Amino acid sequence: MLFNYIAVNTVGAENRGTIDAVSQDTAITALQRRGLIIISVLASKDKDFFAKDVALFGRVNTRDIVILSRQIATMFEAQVSALQTFSMLAIETDNRLLGEKLQEIVADIQNGMAISGALAKHPKVFSNFYVNMVRSGEESGSLSEVFVYLADYLERNHELTSKARGALIYPAFVMIVFVTVMILLFVLVIPQLSEIIKASGQDIPWSTAIVMGLSSFLLHYGFFVALTFVALGCFVYYLKRAEALDLSSMKLDIPIIGNLYRKLYLSRITDNMATMLSSGVSLVKTVEITAGVVDNKRYAKILFGATQMIKSGSTVADAFEGYEEIPRILILMIKVGEESGALAQTLQVMAKFYRREVENTIHSVISLIEPAMIVALGLSVGIVMASVLLPIYDIAGNF
Repeated sequence: MLFNYIAVNTVGAENRGTIDAVSQDTAITALQRRGLIIISVLASKDKDFFAKDVALFGRVNTRDIVILSRQIATMFEAQVSALQTFSMLAIETDNRLLGEKLQEIVADIQNGMAISGALAKHPKVFSNFYVNMVRSGEESGSLSEVFVYLADYLERNHELTSKARGALIYPAFVMIVFVTVMILLFVLVIPQLSEIIKASGQDIPWSTAIVMGLSSFLLHYGFFVALTFVALGCFVYYLKRAEALDLSSMKLDIPIIGNLYRKLYLSRITDNMATMLSSGVSLVKTVEITAGVVDNKRYAKILFGATQMIKSGSTVADAFEGYEEIPRILILMIKVGEESGALAQTLQVMAKFYRREVENTIHSVISLIEPAMIVALGLSVGIVMASVLLPIYDIAGNF
């Protein structure tokens, strides 16, 4: 099987070509034996499906940035210049949008701009957190290590967020199917059965009357109901865009689900702070940037308030006191970390703790929601059908 590869040698010169091997792992091993540092190895006819999909929609996802960060770290370790690194990666990437951004970064670096400054010009691709991490690496002379930290952090964060979202996909799918089935039942099936019941002339039970009334309402006014829901959805979307409605904070108040989101945000905060402090970013800047990337207004407000208190000479633990969203155990651990001079390591321990908590909560939520939804949906369908079919059985029994 033929593989196309891009690599650099020990002096930083680029090597492109093809290699015949049984598998991709075999090809990589063979190239490494030649003393080459691998940038990419792809089957000659293969394309990265996910990268093409992202390029199609004009987006750069977390996966692209993780791969890019690892590639940059590898090339910097091989003493490849920043200009050559970004030039090669701009050509290599399969994501069209990311390639265009990297070309612009190359032009800025050629004009003498620092890497962090060039990245900062593309906030939709490189977050404020990412840029400040790179800036700290430039100041400390440890850029390759910083890019490894970034790749690891983004990978952890993306994996955890995906798990949390995945836990809610199944209940949402079941609810959509249930609503669809019920609408079809009320619009197509029950009207036919209602005609039979009405034609019999017998007394209609109150439960059957309710079901028949709902069916008649949906049949005659269902279109207006659908328009109302669409209008309501557009209104909520408008309020969210206008920042008049804070859906991100409302997530924290939802029973059961709110606990999952709370632990997810705590994991993000502690992991973000630990990563930045380990890279040499100042404490005030760390908390301030974390507030901007936590993606929840309630926690962002807490972190911005903590930033002001830290600037006034307060400790991080004291700055977090008094907020019910910050657990007591986290405040105590931060206090221990500050007193021992190992705040970054303590935060990393807490980040691992909350990641495990998120995973455990996901399993608990799924194990709780699945049977509850199945029972609730089964009862709902059973009650509706019983309300309509029992009178029909009575009609049949009279013949």
